[in-house]
Amino acid sequence: MDIKVPEVGESIVEAIVGQWQKKTGDQVAVDDLLVELETDKINIEILAETAGVLETLVAEGDTVAIGSVLGRLDEAGAAKAPPKPSAEKPSAKAPPTATKPMNPAVPKVAAEKGVDPTQVSGSGRDGRVLVDDLKPTPQPQTVSHLPPVTPEPIPSQAPRVASPAGAPPASRGKDDPRSRRVAMSPIRKKIAEHLLAARQQTAMLTTFNEVDMKRLLDLRTNHKESFAKKHDVKLGLMSFFVKACIEALKEFEAVNGQIDGNDIIYQDFYDIGIAVGGKRGLVVPILREADGLSFADIEKKIRDFGERANTGKLALEEIQGGTFTISNGGVYGSLLSTPILNPPQSAVLGMHATQDRPVVVNDEIVIRPMMNLALSYDHRIIDGREAVSFLKRVKALLEDPEEMLLEM
Repeated sequence: MDIKVPEVGESIVEAIVGQWQKKTGDQVAVDDLLVELETDKINIEILAETAGVLETLVAEGDTVAIGSVLGRLDEAGAAKAPPKPSAEKPSAKAPPTATKPMNPAVPKVAAEKGVDPTQVSGSGRDGRVLVDDLKPTPQPQTVSHLPPVTPEPIPSQAPRVASPAGAPPASRGKDDPRSRRVAMSPIRKKIAEHLLAARQQTAMLTTFNEVDMKRLLDLRTNHKESFAKKHDVKLGLMSFFVKACIEALKEFEAVNGQIDGNDIIYQDFYDIGIAVGGKRGLVVPILREADGLSFADIEKKIRDFGERANTGKLALEEIQGGTFTISNGGVYGSLLSTPILNPPQSAVLGMHATQDRPVVVNDEIVIRPMMNLALSYDHRIIDGREAVSFLKRVKALLEDPEEMLLEM
C-alpha cells in the first residue's frame, strides 16, 4: 500500500518531510504515527492505514508535492513479520541524543546558534524539539580585577588603518562575517507572498479613529471575577470588539463583502478572523457564525486558538475563509499601525495599545484611557464614507458597551 501526501486544501501544493517515526523494515500497526509533514499553514500527521512492514521512499527534510508517494507498507509482511522485541530502556550513561527526538533541521540551526539541542525542552509531539524551541545560549561574562594587558604588535602584520573614534566598522553587506544566512521557512514564504499580493491586487486605504475605553474597562473590571467564575475563562477585550464589529457589519454590508471577478458578493453571515501570532508565524483562525456566539463562547474559542497556534495544531479548515478580520497589535505595545488586508476579505480592523492621554470631555481636559483604531479597506468595493461610518459605529458601541449587552 502506497503512503501518499494527502490533499489538505487547494491552497497547499507541497510539504516538507519531518522526522520519520518509523524506519524502513519496521513493523507498523494500524494508526501508528509514521511521519509528520510541515506545510506553509499547518502540520500534518501521517498515520498508518493498515498494518505492515514499512519502506520509506523520501528523506527527512525533502520537499514533496501533494499526492506524491512517501513510502509503502507491505501488508503481506504484517502476518509473517516476527513480533517486535520489547524496547530496552536507555542506559543512564547513554547520550541524550539517543532518546530525544528532533526535527531534521534542528542540529544545523542549533550549531549556528550555539545551542545544545539535547538540553532543550521540545514543544512538538511527544516532546520533539522544533527549530522554534532553540534559543541562543548566552555567553558568560567574566569580570577581571587585573589591569588590562596591551598586546605587543606582531611585526609581520601590515598596519591597520584605525577608524575614526566611535565610527562603526564598514559594512560588507551579505558577505559580512557577522551576518547569518537562514533559509526562509515555508510558512514565512507564504506569508510574504500573501502580504505582497494584498498590496498589489487591492486598492487598500486606511482610516483612523480613537476610542475612549473608560466605560468598557470599568465594566470589565467590575465583572471579570464573576465572569471567570461562571464561565471558566477570562473576560478579555476581544469579545467586545467582535460584538461591536458584527453590529457595524450588519449596517455596512460592503465591509463584510468581497470582489469576485466583476461581481460583488455580499455575505449575510459573520465569520470573523482573529489574527494570532504563533511560533511559526501569523495565522488567522476563524470564529464561524460569530453573531451567534456569546461573550464566553468567543473568549473560549480565542483562548483555544492561541494555545493550538503555538503548537501548529490548528486544522486547515479553521484558518480558511472568513468575512472580516480583527488584528490586535496592542498586545505587542503598538500605538498605531496600518493593518494589511487578508484577501479576499475587503476590510481588517487594527486594535492598538490603550494609553492614558489628555482629551477634551464636556469642554474640560481630562485624562482618559484611549485606544487608536485603524480600518484598512479595499476602496474598490468600500467607499470612504462607508469606511469612516463603519469605524465611527464601532467606536460608539465600544464607548457605550451597555448598548451591545442590551442589544439596543
